[in-house]
Amino acid sequence: MDIQQVAQRLVELCREGKYEQAQEELYAPDAVSIEGDGRKADGIVIGMEAIAKKSREWAESIVEIHGGSVGDPIIAEGWFSVVMGIDATYKEMGRMAMKEICVYGVRDGKIVHEQFFYDMPKS
Repeated sequence: MDIQQVAQRLVELCREGKYEQAQEELYAPDAVSIEGDGRKADGIVIGMEAIAKKSREWAESIVEIHGGSVGDPIIAEGWFSVVMGIDATYKEMGRMAMKEICVYGVRDGKIVHEQFFYDMPKS
């Protein structure tokens, strides 16, 4: 797959809520995931096992999803970005809506890097 196909497939699967399938299908085994600027010790995970665990923990923290959005990808060489939004009720934080810019690096037809930029909503 070229980067355009990877980006379109990720958007398609995310719009359907198939995040686990997206990871299994599109990510390299040694992919890196970074939350925000990566300054927090737990903000960087490496490898699909760790990324899958992080995703499961996030999904388990949600009580209910009220809505969401996935924009169209913007591509530049080996990178693409997508604006995503979610309105959800979390076990620890209650209901909150947020948007983030998700940046992905692609090499040899697989996602090798993901990084999420967002501000936590003020309560």
